[in-house]
Amino acid sequence: MLEFSIYVLYRAGSALVTVLPFRLLFLLGEMLGFAAWIVLGRYRRLTQRNLAIAFSEKPPRELRRLSRRNFRRLGANLLCSVKLGGMPLEKVAECVALENAEEVHARLRAGQGVVLVLSHMGSWELFAQIFTTYFGYARISTVFQPLANRYIDADLRKQRSRSGPELFDRRKGFQKPIEFLRSGGVVAVLSDQHAGDQGLWTPFFGRLASSTPLAGLLAKRTGAAVIAAAAYSNGPGRWTMAFEPALNKKQDSVEAITAKANAEIAKQIRKAPEDWFWVHNRWKTPKPNFLLSHYKRGVYLPPDAIASVRAHAPSRQTANHDQKLRPEGGPSPHPDLKPFRILIRGTNWLGDSVISAAAVRAIKRGRPDAHLTVAAPANLVPVWRLIPEVDEVLALPTRSLFPTVRLLKQQQPFDAAILFPNSFRSALEVWLAGIPRRVGYRGHHRSWLLNQVVPDRVTSGPIEHQVNHYLHIASNVGAAIQTEPDQHIAARNGTIDKVKLGLCPGAEYGPAKRWLPERFAEVASAVAEQRSVQWILFGTASDLEVGRTIVTTLGDHCVNRIGETTLEELISELRECRLLLTNDTGTMHLATMLGVPVVAIFGSTEDRLTGPLGAENIVMRHHVECSPCFLRECPIDFRCMKAVTSEEVTAKVLSLLPL
Repeated sequence: MLEFSIYVLYRAGSALVTVLPFRLLFLLGEMLGFAAWIVLGRYRRLTQRNLAIAFSEKPPRELRRLSRRNFRRLGANLLCSVKLGGMPLEKVAECVALENAEEVHARLRAGQGVVLVLSHMGSWELFAQIFTTYFGYARISTVFQPLANRYIDADLRKQRSRSGPELFDRRKGFQKPIEFLRSGGVVAVLSDQHAGDQGLWTPFFGRLASSTPLAGLLAKRTGAAVIAAAAYSNGPGRWTMAFEPALNKKQDSVEAITAKANAEIAKQIRKAPEDWFWVHNRWKTPKPNFLLSHYKRGVYLPPDAIASVRAHAPSRQTANHDQKLRPEGGPSPHPDLKPFRILIRGTNWLGDSVISAAAVRAIKRGRPDAHLTVAAPANLVPVWRLIPEVDEVLALPTRSLFPTVRLLKQQQPFDAAILFPNSFRSALEVWLAGIPRRVGYRGHHRSWLLNQVVPDRVTSGPIEHQVNHYLHIASNVGAAIQTEPDQHIAARNGTIDKVKLGLCPGAEYGPAKRWLPERFAEVASAVAEQRSVQWILFGTASDLEVGRTIVTTLGDHCVNRIGETTLEELISELRECRLLLTNDTGTMHLATMLGVPVVAIFGSTEDRLTGPLGAENIVMRHHVECSPCFLRECPIDFRCMKAVTSEEVTAKVLSLLPL
């Protein structure tokens, strides 16, 4: 009943509109469009966002004025189009001037079918109503998407077909349009809307957009010419129907034709930007997979663009010579492709930051236009700067929420935020910053702040490493997860005189993770007796007492750097080490990132969950009945750590050293 009631109102309004003159209708439509611009805040913001993407060189004030003109023009064209639907066809023809019509005539007279690429410019319904007036010797059809209201849909189809065009429902397939084109007919396709999961991702105004490949598919199957056309507004009751030269060549692929169609439509829009349908979400961010690795048609970049992509990312591969790109890696987007800006909220701990780096790489591989900004605590910024896939690093203020929000708002607008921490605050930060897509796990009662909740991982087999916790987030937004391990960030430096060995005897989490200091000293001393080495002690100020114990035993065989290094200095000095002997620490993970082999001692924690990644690393542990307990302090006799002897650790360290 509601559907029919809306239809009755639609017909009543149409009847009223048909009796008014064009000049009055145009003025009334502009007034209604301006009112809509004021009232419909959601569509006003969408229009201004779209305009900012397309015309990024224009200042905000000019874009705001353009959005206002666009609403007014849409209102005027909408009312005028309703009137056109009730006018005699010969009267409609008097309102339209043709431009470059010979381009279509030449193709049709040669017996070649024509695919008309239409856009929502001006009064686009004119093509269905009066095309046959000027090309009466040719058969014309259009592929349409039915409206939700079946009564209004039937009325519009009646208007569109009154001059003879045949209508093909896209839901019923495309065999009939193919036969139509092969017989020398014309098929019109609206090609400027978001095409969803079935579209081809190719640039539109320099930014990747899901685009319908239908025009290219029909042309390749039939040999038809693809011609872009638009109906520009020239004032009250006056339009120009303009045709562009055929855009396809015989050797063009479907992907190439689709990209060329986008370029032609963009050129039309630049001629009269106020005429286009900017209230449509053309650059819609798909959900959940806003990374593009899994989409059927993948990503296509025109040849001039892909040459630049290859120069920046030699690991990327094309599917064929037609430059169809399924993104598989690489750093920054090429200069001509507008970036899809992703904010990754990094974790607050050194070890977790290193572990999550594999997910960051997977996210970067997800689309060729990905621009990654990592926001992390200031003390962890040097770690993220090691990762070439990260384009920018933001050092977060530490004390207050609002400086963080202010910092995020000062950046160029982000398209999506991915949260690695499970904290409520991290979700509140990006929510207050107004980032439109916010992705993360549900934890800590924050799901209402997110609009893409990552489902918890369900595991039924053995314990999986914590790296999968972050890779699951990347997978949930569409990243293709590689099975092979990631390459190290940087190779370690060679040594000159003595072999330098790192030793990290502390652990921030608590004493339960720390092997006995005297045993560290025993191992270091035994190794120094058999090899020409110099031990470098690393740690924080809380490890000073432990360090003094070891220094007393080793003497000149060690350099004590505990509590004296910044993170940048730690990175530099770790690179000079042949290996690192350590507890389960963030420094352990940092060493693996730098390609430094690790001998790690585990007791209260689980190496299958947080152990060092890489085949060259060695974990020393002995399972006892109470391990892993994950406690900060051992409540009994520290048996898990005491079970690891200095002799067996010495043997493992020596096995990694040259004779």
